[in-house]
Amino acid sequence: MAENRSSKPGRRGRPRQAEVARLAGVSQTTVSLVLGGNKQGIALHEDTRARVFAAARELGYVPDPAARRLAAARNNLLGVFSFTATFPTAVEHSYYPFLVGVEQEAAAQGYDLVLFTGSSSGGAQAGEPGALDRVRLADGCLFLGRHVPEDQLRRLVADGYPAVHIGRREELDGLAWVGADYVAASAEVVRHLTDLGHRRILLVREDDDAPASTDRERGFRTALAGAAGPLSAAGPARVVRTADPAADITAAWVRARVGEGVTAFVAEETDTGGAWRALHAAVAAAGLDAPRDVSLALLGSPPADLAGARQPTGFDIPRAALGAAAVRLLTALLAGEERAEPLVACGFRPGSTTGPPPGGPGTTV
Repeated sequence: MAENRSSKPGRRGRPRQAEVARLAGVSQTTVSLVLGGNKQGIALHEDTRARVFAAARELGYVPDPAARRLAAARNNLLGVFSFTATFPTAVEHSYYPFLVGVEQEAAAQGYDLVLFTGSSSGGAQAGEPGALDRVRLADGCLFLGRHVPEDQLRRLVADGYPAVHIGRREELDGLAWVGADYVAASAEVVRHLTDLGHRRILLVREDDDAPASTDRERGFRTALAGAAGPLSAAGPARVVRTADPAADITAAWVRARVGEGVTAFVAEETDTGGAWRALHAAVAAAGLDAPRDVSLALLGSPPADLAGARQPTGFDIPRAALGAAAVRLLTALLAGEERAEPLVACGFRPGSTTGPPPGGPGTTV
């Protein structure tokens, strides 16, 4: 009698998909697709499907009911995955309000949440091959983070998996996203400075091409280009990119820029808060006072460790509203509906770190 592999000595429990994959000579993902009915519509060779079914019959494979429920089209579970170095668990973290908005809207829509901690200390790193495959446990997933593993996210989208990124992500074709209007908000902050009389304004930003950074720079340049008064006579608009703000933005650097005539510094908000933290520390170390000696503005909100300092002029990102908008967009994708969430407006924050340049409005140093 032929040996029945499903009752081979030493085996415990039912055959698994990994064993079907080994016998068929394919990946476990392919086995899952074939046995799950290929709901994603991925092109598979008929010979591949036949080998998977033959291996499953030979091993006596029977799908785990719990796994089948998880793989169903509707689990009423939405995933949340952060690409930050540590998953935001403290209420002071800038991502916390996003999660508040996500939770409230998910509850209103009748969904539970699954938090994936792939970027947390000790967890599977998001950049490792296949690290994002785990999000398929949920019906769809929300992603947060400045830097994402594009290949993995692109593969999820190509497979038809419902995914929404919180923050503009136009460079990944087919990925749905919600975002704040950083261009208009940044322009409003810079116009505030030019209305005060500043004509030499410098932007400090991180040395990368993250969409949030490019949007802020676009708003910065747009406002300067439309400023009234002799802006060009005082020198061109300047943008400083730095890969290491703490090392590059020093007291000596600030003094040198002020000596060249700069009267206002603007920094971008990022996941790390590095640009603003370095600028804030360098101005203090240089013995300068804002706004008496120099004006400071922040395109966003300060990091948690500087929340108790003087409130900077800038804008506030409506994080909870963005989180809720992302859930609405994701649930629309799950329902097969066409939906577009408009850019969410940011609120201008007057703060107390800006004033007229030394010598009076319009003074050119």
